[in-house]
Amino acid sequence: MFGKVLIANRGEIALRVLRACRELGVRTVAVHSEADTEAKYVKLADESVCIGPAPSSQSYLNIPAIISAAEVTDAEAIHPGYGFLSENADFAERVEKSGFAFIGPRPETIRLMGDKVSAKNAMREAGVPCVPGSDGALPEDPKEIIKIGRAVGYPVIIKAAGGGGGRGMRVVHTEAALLNAVNMTRAEAGAAFNNPTVYMEKFLENPRHVEIQVLSDAHRNSIYLGERDCSMQRRHQKVIEEAPAPDINRRMIGRVGDRCAEACRRINYRGAGTFEFLYENGEFYFIEMNTRVQVEHPVTELITGVDIVQAQIRVAAGEKLWLKQREIEIRGHAIECRINAEDPFKFTPSPGKITNWHPPGGPGIRVDSHAYSGYTVPPHYDSMIGKVIAYGDTREQAIKRMRIALSEMMVDGIKTNIPLHQELMLDERFIKGGTSIHYLEEKLAAKSDASKGK
Repeated sequence: MFGKVLIANRGEIALRVLRACRELGVRTVAVHSEADTEAKYVKLADESVCIGPAPSSQSYLNIPAIISAAEVTDAEAIHPGYGFLSENADFAERVEKSGFAFIGPRPETIRLMGDKVSAKNAMREAGVPCVPGSDGALPEDPKEIIKIGRAVGYPVIIKAAGGGGGRGMRVVHTEAALLNAVNMTRAEAGAAFNNPTVYMEKFLENPRHVEIQVLSDAHRNSIYLGERDCSMQRRHQKVIEEAPAPDINRRMIGRVGDRCAEACRRINYRGAGTFEFLYENGEFYFIEMNTRVQVEHPVTELITGVDIVQAQIRVAAGEKLWLKQREIEIRGHAIECRINAEDPFKFTPSPGKITNWHPPGGPGIRVDSHAYSGYTVPPHYDSMIGKVIAYGDTREQAIKRMRIALSEMMVDGIKTNIPLHQELMLDERFIKGGTSIHYLEEKLAAKSDASKGK
């Protein structure tokens, strides 16, 4: 096991990694920007290093500064958390070439799965179900592009091979609009991701977002830890996540999970990862793999009893997976609400000082947050300030516990999206389960129209 780990991130995930390290008896180094000097995890870490000014480009994305911090503190490994540099293959390569362990996949694996075309090809070879579409990157010949569009069938979606997070994609409903959409997406992809390669997929009109959590070691042992439903989204950003996914056949989950674990063995995957799928009409369609820990990992931890962050660290230290697939048992149900510092319905950011912070408690409630009374939420980063996770023996019990938790939670001084979550926990369609990825946006649009008297 490592003696000391540097945490190259901020916010609640930095605190989550710190706690995992402490339980393993590993010393920690927190790197931080000038804006995060008073953060809870900075105070709790064994050592801390300021790596630059508030803008993330000068701090949390500053690779030389992070490597230097690891050198001066004699850290042995670097945990990237999620976001920032967590899926940056160049960063992972620099970490390893500098003599440190990267707590994540190998750089070549991050590159393979970071390019959506190569990722889909790798998944097809492993038998993972994929969305019908172009067999790789779209060609330059306009006639060939039109032929592919006809074969796939409209509507289609044009996606950037290097895209992600909802960026670099365009839906096309007619053949007349296809070539222009391809050219525009190529131009945007080249500017945003320095990679103009695009591909085509069948556009699924009303799918759910279901993902499979995997763990793999460096010895080609791989398991999956069930699935999560992350369909409650706004602008491709998840708002509520839950596990297991409501009303999906367990045998089907088992078949898809086995394929994901096999894919990990084929690509020699190491660490925690997530296979993201669209699910429609009883079928799974692979869209991408996230080569890092997910924001929503706690719901999986609660239904399996597996500490995913500790598993990342242990695997990176060279340990073999201590669990077999047959030992993984799904128990109960967990729901996570992301708590953001923002207007609950206008979604404008609400940075500032938290004058009163009172997190909820009680049976089955977990709160992952770096916030506290007197903490100032900086305006420079993502608005998420925490996560409330409710666990119950049944989905109904988890929803009831979440309602109670949200009613108890107090955050004064700034606005949060707690009222939105309270509304959703009473929403009939959410209570029934199985909403599509479009449901929340359609609900919010209808509410907006109603308020304007339309």
